[in-house]
Amino acid sequence: MTLTETTDTEIRGRRDADPSPDRDRQRGGLRGRLRGRLPGPGRDRGQTAIEFLGVTPLIILLMIALWQCALIGYTFSLAGNAADKAAHQGAITEGLRFQECRNAAEEHLPDAWQKAMRTRCHTSGSMYQAEVKLQVPVLVPGVLNWPFRVTGHGAYPLEG
Repeated sequence: MTLTETTDTEIRGRRDADPSPDRDRQRGGLRGRLRGRLPGPGRDRGQTAIEFLGVTPLIILLMIALWQCALIGYTFSLAGNAADKAAHQGAITEGLRFQECRNAAEEHLPDAWQKAMRTRCHTSGSMYQAEVKLQVPVLVPGVLNWPFRVTGHGAYPLEG
């Protein structure tokens, strides 16, 4: 198979330095109207701004979803810590164990989570157990909560 070279630029396309085949049609008044359609550096002006505007809502939604996941994780952490502190305080207290248990759970929670907190403290054999249920806030703590609750459990051996 032999390679052949053609000089017919209408069929094969043009080379880098060859003039455009329809250069004569672009002269005069038609040239100004075709300028926006011709390839070149000025053709894609504003494209980056349009792409940024198209992606911005997706970035915002991703950030909101990540923030909500962080609030869910933080609520789990708060519930577990409050239950541990409540069980410890209830186990070492003489007398009003339930009241001390609830006070210890509230003491270690931020105000936004204290409003909807449910505490259950009781003795089970030689262990004092506490269960703290918290509601997960929606985006801003203290404004609106999800309807489900996160539960934290804690237990501590009774003293005395």
